[in-house]
Amino acid sequence: MLLAADVGNTQTVFAVYDGARLVEHWRVATESERTADELAVLLGRLLELRELGFEDVDGAVLASTVPTLVRAYEELAARHVEAPLLVLGPGTKTGVPVLYDDPREVGPDRVANSVAARELYGGPCIVVDFGTSTNFDAVSAAGEYVGGVLAPGIEISMEALFARAARLTKVDFVEPDGAIGKTTTAALQAGVVYGFAGQVDGIVGRMRAELGSDAKVVATGGLADLIAPHSETISETNPLLTLEGLRLVWERNR
Repeated sequence: MLLAADVGNTQTVFAVYDGARLVEHWRVATESERTADELAVLLGRLLELRELGFEDVDGAVLASTVPTLVRAYEELAARHVEAPLLVLGPGTKTGVPVLYDDPREVGPDRVANSVAARELYGGPCIVVDFGTSTNFDAVSAAGEYVGGVLAPGIEISMEALFARAARLTKVDFVEPDGAIGKTTTAALQAGVVYGFAGQVDGIVGRMRAELGSDAKVVATGGLADLIAPHSETISETNPLLTLEGLRLVWERNR
């Protein structure tokens, strides 16, 4: 089985694949100071939930936007999983040409998203990933990664608002009853949902104009299910798109 890990700045998503079949996935908080031994304890317990163990894993693939954790995962693979680890980065065979001025600047999660989007939806395609930042990544009709947009993410944007506005308190990120809030909580929730849905539609419109086509838009990330239904441009939601991209990269490097 393959263990895939998508390590973001805020959250980490693990998945276990049996061939192309997704067996299970888990989402946990990212802690940049975790050691290989701590990761082993965490992952071991998660695998036990499906009556699995490290002995069932014969390969691992990693995309990490937290550089300090890469070494910990390398040690985890070598000492505990005892399986080869592929770290997605410059030089990794992906099948998707990266047409960035400096390809090394493109985060591995963005590359993985592009790989999966090309395979599952074809090009042209735009991926909107709702994470610590909201990433917009464009895949051309020829299947090339051509660039994108980086914007502040939903959670960090709201945390900044709560930190600077003494009378506002944190709210749950849920769908509001309507655009006109009758309470402060409802008004904040409407701002989150409709504000970020509007941001998506505005940026996608400009990207489509530059691509010269009505590119399909796919949403992924932890809050994709909250925003996507209120966007006029998002047509597909795939919360595990990054992990699927990692699985495909693993297969292409065997």
